[in-house]
Amino acid sequence: MSIVHPTQDAINEAGRILREGGVVVIPTETVYGLACDALNPEAVRRVFEIKGRPSENPLIIHLADAKQLELVAQDIPDLAWKIAERFWPGPLTLVLKKRLEVPTETTGGLETVAVRVPRHFVARDVIKAADRPVAAPSANVFMGLSPTSVEDLDPEILVDVDLVLDGGRCEIGLESTVIDLTSDVPRILRPGAISRADIQILLGKPLGHVPHEDIRKSPGMYRRHYAPGAQVELVKQQLGEHDCGLTFFEAHGSHQIKMPRNAQAYGAVLYGALKRLDLQKPARIFVEEPPAEPEWEAVWDRLKKASASLL
Repeated sequence: MSIVHPTQDAINEAGRILREGGVVVIPTETVYGLACDALNPEAVRRVFEIKGRPSENPLIIHLADAKQLELVAQDIPDLAWKIAERFWPGPLTLVLKKRLEVPTETTGGLETVAVRVPRHFVARDVIKAADRPVAAPSANVFMGLSPTSVEDLDPEILVDVDLVLDGGRCEIGLESTVIDLTSDVPRILRPGAISRADIQILLGKPLGHVPHEDIRKSPGMYRRHYAPGAQVELVKQQLGEHDCGLTFFEAHGSHQIKMPRNAQAYGAVLYGALKRLDLQKPARIFVEEPPAEPEWEAVWDRLKKASASLL
């Protein structure tokens, strides 16, 4: 396994590896992805094995441009094209009815498929070089923190992949917003950088909320997810001097990290900050609660999942 900068030669090599059923770590604007040929069941199974991911948890397929949507989805509603025109390339995933060509290994056994066009030019160039749709779940061990830089990749991931493209730190740092368009009312399955308000303005009507059902049409719908090894605890008060955690105030030492008061900036550094603290092997990581305002929806979603117990 090699870690290389995304030169054109490296991108071409990544494309070759994907065509031949291999696995490559690629940068996206959200988090680093564990990429494979989305239409190759064996390659997809290898990604599940590397991550230790349950087979019923669907993967998101990444495309080079919106014109490729018909390669993996069918009966595409006009609303999907409208959303794609506004938000693609970008951190937004659509759940649609899948084509028969998409293996059930990729969709977690579902008849729906999650699809997006990433904004990061390296990700799109790799997809073009591979000349096929690419599945790319976050390049982490299942339920762990998603990596937003090559430095944050878990050793367990690195030993099992064929190539890593180092595209620098991810711009957004949280996984994509996921919208389900297979129900009567479009609904957000997972909040992300594209806000509920932005989507509702485009649609001119309210979006539904996360459904309370067992079938998972989107990644990230487990109660506990995106979590460090240490237990995370949300607190309403300012951290004490000896508390390990994330604060909005001045940090008292390396066991505390001062976080931005802007929601997007907070989300961009959240996973990296939790990773840095987790490396110190604390018993608990305390996180001061962010504002209870709409623009913090994605951050709240990730913090609630990170702080959920395994029971």
